[in-house]
Amino acid sequence: MLDAAVTTFARRGYRAASMDDIAEAAGVSKPLVYLYLHSKDDLFSACIRREATALKAAVQAAVERGAPADRQLWSGLLGFFEHTAANPDGWTMLYSQARTMGEPFADEVAAMREEMVLFVTELIAAAARRADCPEELAAREVAPLAHALVGAAESLAGWGGGRLGHSGKDSAATLMNFAWAGLDNLMNGRPWEPSRTRARASAGDRS
Repeated sequence: MLDAAVTTFARRGYRAASMDDIAEAAGVSKPLVYLYLHSKDDLFSACIRREATALKAAVQAAVERGAPADRQLWSGLLGFFEHTAANPDGWTMLYSQARTMGEPFADEVAAMREEMVLFVTELIAAAARRADCPEELAAREVAPLAHALVGAAESLAGWGGGRLGHSGKDSAATLMNFAWAGLDNLMNGRPWEPSRTRARASAGDRS
């Protein structure tokens, strides 16, 4: 029933999906759906919890603990993109449906997202410690970087797995190419700063 519900919600949307549709897709009677899951709201919440739990588990299981920092981040991203590509209906329901439906559904997705951000924060913080990143710099930058990285991964997965032949591995590589050079510089105490030479030149042009 949950498989049928996830597919129906993802493809028809929460409002358009009916319990009749879900029962038919599951090959059971509508009273049986109500017996186990009580209401459409309860069913949608159960689907959110199942898909969120599966996504978190896939990412955490994929991370190669003890590997170099870039390998850990790469493996976690690969786990994320491979899971969302293999479960497009589940990802569509989480990313495009539940988060736009207001309370309590959006709150459940937000809670999952915070757990993912915390997990990525811990990965980046551990990498920063191993690289002897200055503590003040790490304290200021690690959490915002984790939020930015999770947001970028969500956006890229929402853009569409398989589009233009983009596999989960391709998506993970794209995000590593986008993010790792900056993270590597930051962890080694070389944060990006605006070019002072260019700033002076610009000021001279205005004078």
